[in-house]
Amino acid sequence: MTTPDVLWTPTNARAEQSQLAQYQRWLKQTTGAEFADYNALWNWSTTDLDGFWTSICDFFELKFSQKATKVLGRRQMPGAEWFPGAKLNWAENILSKGLETPEKQALIIESETTGRSELSWKELTDQVSSLANHLRAMGVGQGDRVAAVLPNTECAIIACLATTSLGAIWSLCSPDMGKVAILDRFRQIEPKVMIYQDRYKHGGKWIDKSQEISEVVAGLSTLAHQVEVSTEGNPSSELDSRGKSTSTDWQSLLKTPAELTFTQVDFDHPLWIVYSSGTTGNPKPIVHGHGGILLEGSKQSLHLDLNPDSRFCWLTSSGWVMWNVQLVALGQGATVMLYDRAPNYPDLLDIWRRVADEKITYFGAGAAFFSACAKAAIQPGAQFDFADLTSLGSTGSPMTSDGYAWIYGAVKQDLWLAPISGGTDFCGAFVGGNVMMPVRAGEMQARALGNAVRAFDPEGNELIDEVGELVCTEPLPSMPLFLWGDEDGSRLHESYFDTYPGIWRHGDWISINAEGGSVIYGRSDATINRRGLRLGSSEIYQAVEALEEIQDSLVVDLEFLGKASFMPLFVVLTEPGKLDDALREKIKMAIRNAVSARFVPDDIVEIKDVPRTLSGKKLEVPVKKLLLGGDPSKIVNRDSMVNPSSFDPFMVYAETRNLN
Repeated sequence: MTTPDVLWTPTNARAEQSQLAQYQRWLKQTTGAEFADYNALWNWSTTDLDGFWTSICDFFELKFSQKATKVLGRRQMPGAEWFPGAKLNWAENILSKGLETPEKQALIIESETTGRSELSWKELTDQVSSLANHLRAMGVGQGDRVAAVLPNTECAIIACLATTSLGAIWSLCSPDMGKVAILDRFRQIEPKVMIYQDRYKHGGKWIDKSQEISEVVAGLSTLAHQVEVSTEGNPSSELDSRGKSTSTDWQSLLKTPAELTFTQVDFDHPLWIVYSSGTTGNPKPIVHGHGGILLEGSKQSLHLDLNPDSRFCWLTSSGWVMWNVQLVALGQGATVMLYDRAPNYPDLLDIWRRVADEKITYFGAGAAFFSACAKAAIQPGAQFDFADLTSLGSTGSPMTSDGYAWIYGAVKQDLWLAPISGGTDFCGAFVGGNVMMPVRAGEMQARALGNAVRAFDPEGNELIDEVGELVCTEPLPSMPLFLWGDEDGSRLHESYFDTYPGIWRHGDWISINAEGGSVIYGRSDATINRRGLRLGSSEIYQAVEALEEIQDSLVVDLEFLGKASFMPLFVVLTEPGKLDDALREKIKMAIRNAVSARFVPDDIVEIKDVPRTLSGKKLEVPVKKLLLGGDPSKIVNRDSMVNPSSFDPFMVYAETRNLN
């Protein structure tokens, strides 16, 4: 295979001053371990799991109130037992470095709703301690769930830290999600408290979610308390039948001086619940633990090259796992800019302008954002001073060589570009950056330390320089503790371990070269991935098939081999031949209202029949493979279909749309 062009090489000073270089020097000084190159270091980190993860605890001086009896009680997947006997609190560790510099900026908030503001570390910790005290008074304790519908502002950060400081469990949805999608998530976890902002500004327009929030609240029978984050001009809280306010004002919970305390919990005590949907049924409520997330985030900061002098910003909604990565940066004492605006309003230069003005050192976004910038032919580097910007990250979907070229041509030449790829499932990155190595066009630099990432063929053989299933052959501390409500563990097993027994299959196509560089080619399963936000197709079906005009439907997300994401929706009509512009718009509106505008399809096509197996399952993956150029005779066994001829229209569609 042709070696991609080198686009950037670190200076000796940049490489040697990096966190990764400091970690390697520390390893040599404290353990005597020295490695010839990064691959040797990676091999050690994925084989000597005890030695590697102990070194992460020690190098980052993580705070444990009680030490573990060992690193791995059980080395198996699923069911690995990490650091048995250890006690700690994740929120305490996240805030600890900032407490050393109380007057320094912790958060800068750039919000279209409330304008620009900032919080020092002292202000942040004071508000966290005040809110935690009020939550405690509301009866929130270990294991209770606090749910939130909040944008990417300081409110979500404060609420997350306050909740988890008590040993309670945090769960967050973005306000742009539809009520059905929110209820599908929160009903499963039965929260005691919900915090919400029911009105926000986006793209110059006010978005009123008050009616939907009311319906969400009404649908959660376990709620004991509601907290409303009010905005300028926001209507007052609704009153119950006795004339009493049904919610508590957010600001009133932030002003009570209180001692900052942290409930010490087991290493595997649940920290938060995030959602990564499967293709059928309700979204998967993934439970991560205090210790696992702390270790993965600390290690990830090596690959992001973060330190207390970093000024970090990632363009993310609060519904994406990259929201959580902002807390990784906080945990290193960095200043974080929270961007809660439409990135294309008033134009695509808005966030670039703020990156320059706030002297951001690390900026990240989804690959789709950079692609939009390139298509719009903007030149941020020609208009703004990026003297402080040294690092740029990308994820969410594969970044093509053209994307790399645009960044080095239109943003800055002397810039470390480090795309990463991982997932909500384990709240981390499998492959990503190494600031000590050159950047090659279209290629991610390295497999992450501790992550035994490989490409497998269908029989479980490792592939080099060939596209295969992304797998992880050794356990990670941040892998899910369990899926909420999955009492026997069967759903967890089906989601990650049913293809290769005892090995994590992530659902991405990847190729890895002999040097450890890699390219992600998109999803290998039926999960919908729209600009980095993943969703199960079942949520779209629920919205679409609720319409009386729709009898059945099938949706696939086409994202492979550098092609732009394209999501067609195929519908079977109650009255065939009646698919017009009005019905198309009605379908789109149903998806916007119930799920999110992000999942509105690129094309809506009428079909006579949805292809199904003999057991009735929709054949999403074979249709996806066909539309991506697969051989129809190899990707599906028509003898196993209840309606073999239903596959033919998709072959015609692929040809007419020139998708192959």
